[in-house]
Amino acid sequence: MNRATSRLRALAALPFVLALAVHLLVLALWYDRLSDPLATHFGASGRADGFTSRAAFAMISTALLLGLGAGWTLLVRRTALWGAWATAGFTGALLVLLVRDNLDAADAALVSSPLANLTVAAAVAGLFALGGWALTRHVPPVDSEAPVIDGPRLPLGASEVAGWTRATGSRPLTALAVLALAVTPAVLILAPWPGAVLGLLGLVIGVPGFALARIRVSVDRRGLTVRPAIVSWPRLRIPLDEVADADVRDVDAVADYGGWGYRVRAHRTGVVLRSGEALVVRQTGGREFAVTVPDARTAAALLNTLAERHGKV
Repeated sequence: MNRATSRLRALAALPFVLALAVHLLVLALWYDRLSDPLATHFGASGRADGFTSRAAFAMISTALLLGLGAGWTLLVRRTALWGAWATAGFTGALLVLLVRDNLDAADAALVSSPLANLTVAAAVAGLFALGGWALTRHVPPVDSEAPVIDGPRLPLGASEVAGWTRATGSRPLTALAVLALAVTPAVLILAPWPGAVLGLLGLVIGVPGFALARIRVSVDRRGLTVRPAIVSWPRLRIPLDEVADADVRDVDAVADYGGWGYRVRAHRTGVVLRSGEALVVRQTGGREFAVTVPDARTAAALLNTLAERHGKV
């Protein structure tokens, strides 16, 4: 790992460390003033309808911040550092406000959480995002030298422009996502407290699964972009100045990436919807990104040509 990557990951982890420190300090100072259990879930009216013991809340909230921090630290890109800071600010603010709402409550069932809490958390997230954006200038590009590209090329004249895009999907992933989303309301209604946990799990599986079930892959002057086919966000983008080489490779979803969806392995990530032909991009920092898509050779050839042209500008 080079110095730029190490610095980027340290800056991505920093806001979560700060948020966790503030949250634990607040818990320690106010612990004896909190009812047991705490009100931790609120209905549309703002009144409490879900409860968690103090000890469990401390463990769950700590695990939440640590999990989010670990994910952002591992996957953050230089252009998305602000997102790590915004996430830490929003989550940390909501947790602190939740603790405040439970202060000196004689009965947790009478606790309410005003809608203004979301506004406050959003404002904190905005301030954190600005801080993360400002810190981006302290993270140099992974590699400022023009990449050496050995993969296929798509011949283009000096004044010619070109773009490539293709949509692809996975029927098994679509079915799994639809099933997870379909059963979530029933679970929430039939089992209020356990159902909240299972419902959350259904959303965690269903929403990302549905977003990844059909994707659009594009190559143009901005680089490589992978996003859900039905909406424009969230998207993953590899700019041309981060492309060292692009090629085509047959991948095995299980053997190479451990399954389907967005996959993370040592030194490589991928959006894998099936086994077979994949566009594989070697980045200037040494990491590798793969996406399974038909006509990957044309995409690789165009990406190499555009990256080489960009490096000469």
